[in-house]
Amino acid sequence: MVSYFLSFSKQNTIAMASQDSLNSPSAIDFNYIKSLTSEEAKAVDKLILEELSSDVELINKIGHYIIGNGGKRLRPMLLLLASKALKETNEHHITLATVIEFLHTATLLHDDVIDESSMRRGQQSANAVWGNSASVLVGDFLYSNAFHMMIRTKNFEVMEIVSQTTTELTEGEILQLLNCNNPDTTEAQYLEVIIRKTAILFKAAARLAAIMSNGTETETQGLVSFGQHLGIAFQLIDDALDYTANSAEDLGKNLGDDLAEGKPTLPLIYAMQQAPKDKAQIIIDAIKNGSRDSFQAVYDVVKSTQAIEDTLQRADDEANKAIAALSVLEDSVYKEALISLAKFSVQRDY
Repeated sequence: MVSYFLSFSKQNTIAMASQDSLNSPSAIDFNYIKSLTSEEAKAVDKLILEELSSDVELINKIGHYIIGNGGKRLRPMLLLLASKALKETNEHHITLATVIEFLHTATLLHDDVIDESSMRRGQQSANAVWGNSASVLVGDFLYSNAFHMMIRTKNFEVMEIVSQTTTELTEGEILQLLNCNNPDTTEAQYLEVIIRKTAILFKAAARLAAIMSNGTETETQGLVSFGQHLGIAFQLIDDALDYTANSAEDLGKNLGDDLAEGKPTLPLIYAMQQAPKDKAQIIIDAIKNGSRDSFQAVYDVVKSTQAIEDTLQRADDEANKAIAALSVLEDSVYKEALISLAKFSVQRDY
């Protein structure tokens, strides 16, 4: 276990000095937001390295490869910021932030196998390097380790939340699989997938923070609502970026991956609704066939409609709902950072 002691007064001094920069919507500094939990993040990184240690060398290699390969670490950051907004951060928060990161990483390993992806975070995916079997098994190792770590809290509610979260993650994957190659997928069906598959981890991070910080019922519900709406907004932007990013390097994955997998994302659903029948048929055929070769033709149709603008507006709506949910928290630099995190989620281009 990491030995962790919070230096609150030092961090609060640093935080207050830069608070004004967060009050302007045009000045979202992600590095500043990260700096508010820098000490806790170091403790999380240390625990990650400890828990990845195994006498099975392949586990070490794959685990370090994907966890050490960047990423914004939004989910553990959300958990830590929420705990500090509630004025209590302890070793259990560090443990649960690591649990959340392990669960997220496990889903990435499994997703890349299911989706046959060859690129993740700007480099080859683990399954492209070591094969599908190894990636799935290391993902299972991370899931198992996450459960082993959560037991340390000796909190039954925490165990129930983490267990339910992994169940919903799997259900989300299965629902997405059922929607693949189905151009008749509705907006409601799409949203159900991303709520279970993406937003669930943001929601869980926020709830776990509130539980371990002894938040009131009102504070807990506010943070849970914030997490869910933030997660939805984040995924909507991810789906829009598939048609707005300049390159695979900017996006961190191959352009057109979702189309190649036959996934009916919201930009495609909106474009099919708005495009003339003959143009909509191009998207319908591409989804049915799961073809990357059709990406340029589909891209042209999407750009000829308001699909991207409507998707971005929907993401803005979700971010605004997330921000409104924080009204139950006392004003603090950490509350402002959570607000800025919601703004960043929809303003980002990667």
